[in-house]
Amino acid sequence: MQPLTQVYRVGGWVRDHFLGLTPPDSDWLVIGETPASMRRRGFRQVGADFPVFLHPESGDAYALARQERKTAPGYRGFHCFFAPEVTVEEDLARRDLTINAMALDNEGRLIDPFGGYRDLQARLLRHVSPAFVEDPLRVLRVARFLARFADLGFRVADETLQLMKTLVSSGELQALSPERVWRETLKGLATAAPVTYFDLLAQCGALSVWFTELAALQGVSQPPQHHPEGDAWQHSRLTLQAASALTDDPEVRFAALLHDLGKGLTPREQWPRHIGHEHRGLQAMQSLADRLRLPNRVCQLALAVIAEHGRVSCLAEMRAKSVVNLLERLQAFSHNEWFEQVLTACQADVLGRGGRAVEPVAHIACWRRCRQAAASVDVNALRASGLEGRLLGEAIHRQRIDRVRQLLAETRRAGAC
Repeated sequence: MQPLTQVYRVGGWVRDHFLGLTPPDSDWLVIGETPASMRRRGFRQVGADFPVFLHPESGDAYALARQERKTAPGYRGFHCFFAPEVTVEEDLARRDLTINAMALDNEGRLIDPFGGYRDLQARLLRHVSPAFVEDPLRVLRVARFLARFADLGFRVADETLQLMKTLVSSGELQALSPERVWRETLKGLATAAPVTYFDLLAQCGALSVWFTELAALQGVSQPPQHHPEGDAWQHSRLTLQAASALTDDPEVRFAALLHDLGKGLTPREQWPRHIGHEHRGLQAMQSLADRLRLPNRVCQLALAVIAEHGRVSCLAEMRAKSVVNLLERLQAFSHNEWFEQVLTACQADVLGRGGRAVEPVAHIACWRRCRQAAASVDVNALRASGLEGRLLGEAIHRQRIDRVRQLLAETRRAGAC
């Protein structure tokens, strides 16, 4: 295959290379070619929006240099112009942030027309040009990049934050597809500091557009004796932070963040108490799920955490029958992984309350022991005794309660639960 003469490494690969991180799969930019000439060289064309070509041997993605012109609202409202005469600098000019607008040529020389390397050294997320405001998706992307690089000390440039606020106030964020918003959010949840993603959305006003129920938690007071950390939004932030320390699972992190959604619906005259917020939270969660078109598994996990987090934290006061009923509702015997996801989010809830960082260990461990005790019922022996159907189910349930009752008596006497 005849080699390409003008090809550059671009985007995330160059950025991560200079940050000393393991770069993602190589993204290549090709100058001076056409779709026809790429196909003649053996590249396979993919992508519906603009031509991207896969290398016949390495499988790496090669994109033709292009320019973009805004023609309609939303992140899809662009006309892309491809031509062999488009330069590398012109292609880089259409990118969002300066740190993503650098290129390396075949000899390792840096092409950096917008100061991306300087901004890397300064740990600064800065827009390439005023055209930043043409693409509403960039609000979410900047938030995601900040969450990804927060532990390296990055911050958003003041002028870029102002453009983000301008984008929000323009109403263009509503033109984004729910699926794309969730995809960016899921990536943000998988970063080292996902709370930073939501903090920046709140700072620029985007939280109230796509995450209305979370924004409603801001300024909602809570009983200070139980929540010295502040309002319901601060508690939700700290819960996400705690969940991020407990697990890398973005869906558990999201469920932890959403666990107190119902407090945003508590009538103001009832503050700081929030009796019944679990039930109201189910309504708020369904509204959020419909807006974002969340995958069913994400929605169901969050709904379970919202409904049960209060009971999970009250194990010390629960009777054995209530414990077994909750274990069965959370499918602890048939889907232990699901049960563990719920437990982790509920543990984060208690860790997210100021000054109570030690307490969750005991009751979370006790829930696991309760499950183990209840699961030790010999179902085969019950079947062998002739029980089946409803009678078998009732016998299993009774024996589970007996096992848990015995365990709770022992652990409570020892002060271990």
